[in-house]
Amino acid sequence: MNKTTTKATPGRKKPWLKWVVGGGLLVVVLAAVGIWWFLRDDAPPPVSLDAAVNAVQTSAATADTAPTPTATVATADSVDTADTVDTASNSTTVSAAAPSGIDGNWAVDDTVGEFSFEDSTGTFVGFRVNEELSSIGSTTAVGRTPAVTGAMTIAGTTVTDASIEADMTKLTTNNSRRDGPARGALGTRQFPTATFKLTAPIELGDAAATGAKTSVTATGDLTIKGVTKSVQFPLEAQLAGDTVVVVGSLDVLFSDYGISVPRAPIVLSVEDHGPIELQLFFTRS
Repeated sequence: MNKTTTKATPGRKKPWLKWVVGGGLLVVVLAAVGIWWFLRDDAPPPVSLDAAVNAVQTSAATADTAPTPTATVATADSVDTADTVDTASNSTTVSAAAPSGIDGNWAVDDTVGEFSFEDSTGTFVGFRVNEELSSIGSTTAVGRTPAVTGAMTIAGTTVTDASIEADMTKLTTNNSRRDGPARGALGTRQFPTATFKLTAPIELGDAAATGAKTSVTATGDLTIKGVTKSVQFPLEAQLAGDTVVVVGSLDVLFSDYGISVPRAPIVLSVEDHGPIELQLFFTRS
């Protein structure tokens, strides 16, 4: 009985092999797209005094108008005609003048603006670092926390005392996959906060009390991951209505604070330094 033997044509690939190769390429492409989506360079712009002041003005424009505070005082037999007299109770109602200038005690106000990674119009402290990713190129990783408290005292036009504390356990980045490694690098389980304490007075100048932009350098102790260093922090400030707006950026060497930048297979390199940023809104306390 004769058997018919079918021979494979030389050089011709089997159909199933095409599907395997094609499917593998599709997986690689989808994986690359997924990595690009989560790690693409969509970093928000650096802090800007003009942008921060605009946030205050926008917030004030949309807020409800608060009534003017009044105080009731007893009157003598005669009163000044500029006062408003309540004849039923024989009392005079006069408007209480709002404080002017910048002299006094101020506290960080987290109700000004809003916080999101894409559009941070509220108070925050954070960092920026440049990195090189495989098949993607250069990107900027940004992390920010809105959980900031602090206070400052201004005598005349001189800042005599100031302290800021940022809760780094609330640090967020452009993607939750980055949040854990970033917090881990900062050792937030053991050192949940970063702080800055002013150690020398800052003279703002007379123009600062009228709403002029002011550039100063704040000398103080910066503490990150339990390590404290004396730094010269460049700041810009401006009085906007009844809010003192402060922004600043200071480049730090991460190893000075015991920080090792996170590593991953896709990350080819990460700079060993980057700016610490802050955007703060102070109102009277």
